[in-house]
Amino acid sequence: MGPGNYTFSSDFILLGLFSSSKTSLVFFSFIFFIFIMTITENTLMILLIHRDSRLHTPMYFLLSHLSFMDILHISNIVPKMIADFLSGSRTISFAGCGFQIFLSLTLLGGECLLLAAMSYDRYVAICHPLRYPVLMRDNSSGLLAAGSWLVGILNSIVHTAFALHFPFCRSRAIDHFFCEVPAMLKLSCIDTTHYERGVYVSGIIFLLIPFSMISISYVQILLTVFQMQSSGARQKSFSTCSFHMVVVIMYYGPFIFTYMRPRSYHTPGQDKFLAIFYTILTPTLNPIIYSFRNKDVLMAVKNIVQSNFLNKN
Repeated sequence: MGPGNYTFSSDFILLGLFSSSKTSLVFFSFIFFIFIMTITENTLMILLIHRDSRLHTPMYFLLSHLSFMDILHISNIVPKMIADFLSGSRTISFAGCGFQIFLSLTLLGGECLLLAAMSYDRYVAICHPLRYPVLMRDNSSGLLAAGSWLVGILNSIVHTAFALHFPFCRSRAIDHFFCEVPAMLKLSCIDTTHYERGVYVSGIIFLLIPFSMISISYVQILLTVFQMQSSGARQKSFSTCSFHMVVVIMYYGPFIFTYMRPRSYHTPGQDKFLAIFYTILTPTLNPIIYSFRNKDVLMAVKNIVQSNFLNKN
């Protein structure tokens, strides 16, 4: 195929999740509700952590970064989906697609590392409580958060540059609801095998290693929990760890399945279904599971409500 057929800067078309059926309208309404809910609860979480001094701990500091990542991540994808559904236009510019890839990979990679850092924080707090003040000083949590952002950004720069460097000489229709690397690779008319190997290496660094660390941390936590004298404390800790692991599996599982399979095994419907978990559902569940089930957060909410009520009176 000649060079004239290569497409470097033309607009792409996002086929998306929605069609013109009534079922799609219901699904669109659900996605819109999830978007508003996610923005609201994660923003509230950040404000609570900022305002309440009792939440100025390493755990909540990392949670505030998780909430900020979740706000940016869902805002990077869902508003475009909403605009496309309402306008009927599904085009996205080359630059817009590149920005979506860059921000998405930055946040996905950063969140993978941040979740591992949070599990380490819980491991130290529960399994080595006497050493917690030393191992998780304020600067330690800051370094963990900054490292998650920095490594995520560097990884994203590399993959975004490679993904947009490939010549696109096939259809410009991306069978996905946002610009994602596996979907983009299907449009390339050259062999991407070497680049896919690089994706596998990144998958090991950002997915398999952090997921293994999280799993080991929670196994150690559960072993410590089972040695507790109080059955109430044991049951509560087990419930908390179980909810955390469910969210972790919902995030890492589909992510690993999408990015660590050969391109020939991908199907558009499956990729879109899996992407919903780590781009839309987990940002909604994270503040509920990690924060709003916590008595310190509930007490902070109660104090703010009471403070506002007293100020009005």
